[in-house]
Amino acid sequence: MKLADNKATLSFSDGKPSIDLPVYQGTVGPDVIDIRKLYGQTGMFTYDPGFLSTASCQSAITYIDGDKGELLYRGYPIEQLATNCDFMETCHLLLYGNLPNAEGKESFAKRVTNHTMVNEQMQFFLRGFRRDAHPMAIMTGLVGALSAFYHDSTDINNPEHREISALRLIAKMPTLVAMAYKYSMGQPYMYPKNNLSYAGNFMHMMFATPCGEYVVNPVIERAMDRIFILHADHEQNASTSTVRLCGSSGTNPFAAIAAGVACLWGPAHGGANEACLNMLEDIQRTGGIAKVGEFMEQVKDKNSGVKLMGFGHRVYKNYDPRAKLMQETCKEVLAELGLENDPLFKLAMALEKIALEDEYFVSRKLYPNVDFYSGIVQRAIGIPVNMFTGVFALARTVGWIAQLNEMISDPEYKIGRPRQLFTGSVKRDVLPISQR
Repeated sequence: MKLADNKATLSFSDGKPSIDLPVYQGTVGPDVIDIRKLYGQTGMFTYDPGFLSTASCQSAITYIDGDKGELLYRGYPIEQLATNCDFMETCHLLLYGNLPNAEGKESFAKRVTNHTMVNEQMQFFLRGFRRDAHPMAIMTGLVGALSAFYHDSTDINNPEHREISALRLIAKMPTLVAMAYKYSMGQPYMYPKNNLSYAGNFMHMMFATPCGEYVVNPVIERAMDRIFILHADHEQNASTSTVRLCGSSGTNPFAAIAAGVACLWGPAHGGANEACLNMLEDIQRTGGIAKVGEFMEQVKDKNSGVKLMGFGHRVYKNYDPRAKLMQETCKEVLAELGLENDPLFKLAMALEKIALEDEYFVSRKLYPNVDFYSGIVQRAIGIPVNMFTGVFALARTVGWIAQLNEMISDPEYKIGRPRQLFTGSVKRDVLPISQR
């Protein structure tokens, strides 16, 4: 970042002297006002619930322009990456800042593939969970437990440890997600097959069984790979901020990523595609496609309490660029699997049509988002609704690691310590219990 030519002047109506605050410019995006010395100069904090107007760090990884509907990974538009690259190339880009050449890609993929297995003891750890436990409850435990098995790479301040833990996490997340799924199904775990692609190996571990040969469908494999690319990073969202805040204490990378998994579990964040499919199933149960119009009218009524899941976005005030790409993939997958006439998918398309044409939704920029389409694709592939967020966590792991590594390398980084506007009781004395 560089210092801007202008400064921000903060003035007070009560006669206190005004102060000048430095303004910094990024390469793109809004300028930022540096308020680090504000408390020292004025004795006051800023108040920003949800940090919606606060830049918590400087970053060179992901840039979002919500008004334009633009998403860049290290400067590359997501549309180009999702069309011309696979997930391994995207991982390399996010971690190291550049797209690999053919030799570099092969070398990186081999290093990741070398770590796909997990310690056999993890199976015993899994057995402590109920079979019907939510997969994200299991994932939070499994990822945190990695530090107990791979304690040779837990020093967050050691670059070599961060490197090996990054490769381990990227490699082992598909294995852990698949293990959580197999456990819930009562099926035997399938070991990784390192001759398959990253996405192909995940599909094999999810759906193969020892009693038959499983052949990965290339259309499904590419769809899964695209889901991973589109969810790999998304600037300073809630889970990424959680990983940074957790990592700022110096905790090990596995613990920091486990914190991200826990945050992602929330229905307002990673659980949005799960909530979207649950909404579709609720509509289907209460009348299906014939009730779509009635449902959308309820959504418009603020007093109905009915929410439209999978539409609109906190940052994008235009069409989510990831949603357009996921829409293409959605149509390809449904056509490949012959599911265009599946009642739930027809219902989803009817919802989409209304949202894209009805003035109420168009004027409010309530376009279908990536969660809407990725949920439909995953259901078509055969991934259970309660596994959706686990797949999201798998994809986002590389982004979390890249953000964590960037924070540790930043000479300005400090342990996170937000402040507060205190509205509780002023100082008071404790009375003896007989007088209370």
